[in-house]
Amino acid sequence: MKYEMGKIVLMGSGELTSTMVEVHKGLLNQLQESPQAAFLDTPAGFQLNVDQISAKAAEYFRIHVQQPMAVSSFKSHEKITDFEAQQAFHTLRNSNYVLIGPGSPTYAVRQLKESPVPEILTQCVVKGGCLVAASAAALTVGRFTLPVYEIYKVGHDLHWVDGMDILGQFGFDLVVIPHWNNAEGGTHDTRFCFMGEPRFRSLESLIPQKMPILGLDEHTACILDFEKNQAEIKGIGRITLRTSEGELSFNTGDRLPLDVLRGGDADSGWQPDPAETRIQQKNTAGEPDSFWDKIHSLAERFHKGLEEHEPRASTNALLELDRTIWQAQQDLESEEYISQARDTLRDLIVLTGNELSSSPANQAECLTPLVAALLELRQTFRANEQWAEADAIRDILQSVNIAVEDAKNGSQWRLKS
Repeated sequence: MKYEMGKIVLMGSGELTSTMVEVHKGLLNQLQESPQAAFLDTPAGFQLNVDQISAKAAEYFRIHVQQPMAVSSFKSHEKITDFEAQQAFHTLRNSNYVLIGPGSPTYAVRQLKESPVPEILTQCVVKGGCLVAASAAALTVGRFTLPVYEIYKVGHDLHWVDGMDILGQFGFDLVVIPHWNNAEGGTHDTRFCFMGEPRFRSLESLIPQKMPILGLDEHTACILDFEKNQAEIKGIGRITLRTSEGELSFNTGDRLPLDVLRGGDADSGWQPDPAETRIQQKNTAGEPDSFWDKIHSLAERFHKGLEEHEPRASTNALLELDRTIWQAQQDLESEEYISQARDTLRDLIVLTGNELSSSPANQAECLTPLVAALLELRQTFRANEQWAEADAIRDILQSVNIAVEDAKNGSQWRLKS
């Protein structure tokens, strides 16, 4: 059988969210043969919930994409048995739609680079299949891979590691960066896959030969169609191509020759699809702010209520934050984002507890320092037989519902009912 060349799809994020349902369906419908989908679990192989991630992917495809999905499990090249490895390779070889997603890009490269998997994935595309590399996996398919966890979470020095370079088999000399427009940091810059502008500029300077960088916005797909020799942008964001000569951006609906991404003439003639652009504008017109915009806005409302001693405002912000997270889960928002938003909610709850613990337990406790000082002054007046002054202090306290009772061992006070 003569095969047509297939596709490589790079996704900035959202591979298992509502944003990408129609993208997956469209890609599956374009396959030459009956779809056989598989999910490769390697990037998350070190995580304790790796099987849950795989189950979620299979469920997402079954319910929302209406396509069965097998799981190719290759968690660790050191721990997997030969039989299990061959099962994983067999599943991949018999699939014409392979999805690889969340986890650690450097872990994925370490596990897969010396295995048959990169060649199997390459042949899948050569034979007309579709490889979807999303989020962490998108970082692995170029010449170099960004060690996100090591730099952002652990604090390692800025560096790159070799990628699997699957794109290199198809003539692309690129570094791929998902989460290009990430905004989770709120008050600090987490664009460029959590690196932020200053740090990413330094990373760029470390790339040999000033290799081009392909940035993918979140919930955005760049479909490399080798049969049509064009790239198509889907989703809700855009892609950005950075070269030594400058920066190009392409929006949803745009189609461009693959040679542009291979380093050819950027003016070789790309045009947006007017119909699709109109559809995208219609779909996004009037939409509420993004998920993270809502989260950050509600957190700000909470802090403002706390600062201005408006407990109702802070409480309403917490309730609305909880509702927003629940709704996002129903709307198939990224599980990673849901988890991080819950962390924000928990932080605000802890802050509420800290605020309460540092506040007086009741009105009497709040007044004690002031009343004690006044009674001490009154006692001085009484000792000096300054009865008018002593009575004036007592009268002031009584006017604000504080009763003063004199006894041999000193004066006592209490709040009137």
